Amino acid sequence: MSSLEPSRRDTRLDSYIDQYADRTASMTVSAVRALFSVANRPEVVSLAGGMPNIADLPLKDLGASFDQLIQTKGIQAMQYGSGQGELFMREHIVDVMAEEAVHANADDVVITCGSQQALDLVTRIFVNPGDVVLCEAPSYVGALGTFNAYQADIHHVAMDEHGLIPSAIRDAVTALRAAGKHVKFLYTIPNFNNPTGITQPVERRKEILAVAQELSLLIVEDNPYGLLTIEGEPLPALRSMDPGVIYLGSFSKTFAPGFRIGWVLAPHAVRERLVIAQEAAVLSPPVFSQFAIANYLENFDWRAQIVNFREMYRARRDATLQGLADHMPPTATWTHPTGGFFVWLTLPEGLDSQALLARAVNERVAYVPGNAFYADGFGSRNMRLSYCFPTPERIYEGTRRLGKVIRDELEMRETFGLPATDTPHTPVIGPAPDLS
Repeated sequence: MSSLEPSRRDTRLDSYIDQYADRTASMTVSAVRALFSVANRPEVVSLAGGMPNIADLPLKDLGASFDQLIQTKGIQAMQYGSGQGELFMREHIVDVMAEEAVHANADDVVITCGSQQALDLVTRIFVNPGDVVLCEAPSYVGALGTFNAYQADIHHVAMDEHGLIPSAIRDAVTALRAAGKHVKFLYTIPNFNNPTGITQPVERRKEILAVAQELSLLIVEDNPYGLLTIEGEPLPALRSMDPGVIYLGSFSKTFAPGFRIGWVLAPHAVRERLVIAQEAAVLSPPVFSQFAIANYLENFDWRAQIVNFREMYRARRDATLQGLADHMPPTATWTHPTGGFFVWLTLPEGLDSQALLARAVNERVAYVPGNAFYADGFGSRNMRLSYCFPTPERIYEGTRRLGKVIRDELEMRETFGLPATDTPHTPVIGPAPDLS
């Protein structure tokens, strides 16, 4: 080689690869976010994202009310605020939680940038790398991402049609502790679980709390959907039965997600550490958003608005269940949610939801593959269908398109005599409803 020729220099796409913290190796792109660019195309019926339908809000009246807010309280509303959140907002949150029998003091509430940040703060103050977090099987993909980001060891606990199985919690904790593991908390969504739509009945909640007390196990209750029941009245929260439960709430589903206001209700000592962590992260939660939501709660009939949301989501849930009954092959099964946003579909044996996704998008329908909701590779035969955003007519059409994809795949496998796949999957959670 001539001395005048430049020496070879290998390049990498990311020149900072050797400088990142170890924890970044656990960070992955959300399967739901990854679908947004495709699912948001107008020709695609998106049964993927969990975006609430806020079109029924009184937008014109809200605009006038917010204009008045700026004129009368703009200086305070657009200034820095308390790291814990403004007292008036925390007092309103106490009133909202009372709808599910939670009796709390505003001093024990910490306002956050959505309940996602609440989950981040709780994980930050409790979890060291390698510590165990117990989650439902399956569990919320955003929670799994947070736990992974803090290098937690995620262990799933089995569910049935009534939610977490108490004996499975006991068995898991006992085995993990015997192996020298530090089990930090159990994370659960008791109302209309994301992604399954399953709700824990009151007696099951009591059993779970009894096991947690027996094991000295902390419970983190995530409850964004509790007021959005469409069959019966809201159930009492786990926190209403045990003041040691850490409770996460949000206005994203019962008002509007764009304001990014959630909260943590925690025992006093935990509250102190959450405030310190909050101040280190963002100084203070969004002050204008707190003023805006407080203005809404004070000047609008928010309880009546939630009733309207319930009826609107009921029509969408019913369209989903009817569409599945009309278009799915007989060996597919699904859950029957009594509120919230989601249905959990189990495919016939031999099918893989991740492998079917490209074909489904080509047929102009989108969903989230089930393995996104597991930390251990399970869920290949499952998919989450979200009914919160499209109209009932679009949802029904979406189930028709999805049914065609599934039936075509079954027909192709039968034609070529393909064997069932042996990829891990979950058992069916709950029977398909009888809509006859």
